[in-house]
Amino acid sequence: MRIEDWINRFHEAPLLVFWESTKACPLACKHCRADAILKPLPGELTTSEGKNLIEQVAAFGNPTPLLVITGGDPLMRRDLFELIDHARSNGVPVAVSPAVSSNLSSEILKQLKDAGVKSISISLDGATAETHEEMRQIPGNFAATVDAISRAVKAGLLVQVNTVVWRKNLRELPSIVKLITDLGIRIWEVFFLIVTGRAVRELDITPQEYEEVVQFLVDVSRYGLQLRTVEAPFFRRAKLERANGNGYDGPLYRELVEGLRSLMGNPTRATDQTILPTRDGFGIIFVSHNGIVYPSGFLPYPLGNIKARSLVEIYRMHPLLVKMRQGMFSGRCGVCEYKSICGGSRARAYAEFGDPLATDPACIYEPKSTAVQRVPG
Repeated sequence: MRIEDWINRFHEAPLLVFWESTKACPLACKHCRADAILKPLPGELTTSEGKNLIEQVAAFGNPTPLLVITGGDPLMRRDLFELIDHARSNGVPVAVSPAVSSNLSSEILKQLKDAGVKSISISLDGATAETHEEMRQIPGNFAATVDAISRAVKAGLLVQVNTVVWRKNLRELPSIVKLITDLGIRIWEVFFLIVTGRAVRELDITPQEYEEVVQFLVDVSRYGLQLRTVEAPFFRRAKLERANGNGYDGPLYRELVEGLRSLMGNPTRATDQTILPTRDGFGIIFVSHNGIVYPSGFLPYPLGNIKARSLVEIYRMHPLLVKMRQGMFSGRCGVCEYKSICGGSRARAYAEFGDPLATDPACIYEPKSTAVQRVPG
C-alpha cells in the first residue's frame, strides 16, 4: 500500500490491536510498563469477553487488524488456544508475545504453529547474559531466550525479536544484530523507553543518543533485517533523510556502525525507504486485561471499555484519537514537515508533560518548514 493509503486506512481502523490478555507473568523486567504478578488480577476478561473482543476486532473489516495477544505472559491463560481458534474462525490473524519461561516449551511452540499463529515475538535485551539478565531479573534467562528463539525458528514460526534500547545495552547493539541474524531472525523490533510502569529514568538514554541510535538502525536495515521501532517514530524521518542522500555523523553512530561492519561486513542493500506511519492511537490501539482501551500500552490515558462500548466506536470516535490522527500537536511536532509519517511518541509526551499532544522530548530534529513532506508511495 502507498503511504497515503495507510494513512487513510488508519483513520478508520488500526493495523495492530494489542490485547494485554493477562497481568500474570513469571518475569519482573525492569523496563516493563506492566506490574506483572504470578496470578491473574480480578476483572481480567473472561473467555466469553475475550471472544467478544475478537469479534469486535473482526468488525473493523478488511484488511482485518492483526491481534497481538500479549501480557504479562499470555501462556498463563488456560484458554489461550480456545481464543486463538475463535480468532481464526472469525478471520482475525493472531500474533503471540510470550515470556521466556518454562511455559514456552517445544510442544507449546508446535501448538502455536499448528493453531495458525501468524508470528511470535521474543524479547532479547542484551548480547550477553549479564546485560540481558540485569533487565530481565531472572538468572539463566539469556541462555533460555537464545534457546527459545532457536526452537521457535526450527518449529517453523515467524519469529520477531524485540529489544529495548537502554543504558547498559547501548554499545551491544551491533552484537545483538549479529546474534539474531545468526539465529535466522529477519524481523527486529527496537523499543525505546517510556518512563512508566517499572521503566525508570536511569535506564534511559539521552535525546542525542536516540538520534544516533535511529541513524544506526538505518544502517542495520541495509543488512536485510526488517526494522521496526516502538516509541521512536522519528526513525522514519531518519530513513527518508538518508534515502534522499543526506549523510549523518556522530561519535556514537560511528562507533556502532564500525562495530556492525566488523561483525557483519559491508552492507549489501540500499537504504530501506519503507514507511509504515503507525504511532500511539494511529494504526495502533491497546486493550488492557480488564477491557479498558488505551492509545497504546505505554500511554495510560483511558479511552473507554470494550465491555460498554465497541472497540470500533472508541477507535474511530474518541476525541483524543481524532486529534492524534489529525496531527493536532503542539510545539515542534505540530509544525514538523514529517508530522504525517512521524508525529512523535505520544506516550513519551504524556509521560514527560502530562499532555499526549505535546512535543516528543526525545526528538532533537528542528523542523525546516510547515510544508507537507512528500514521501515515496
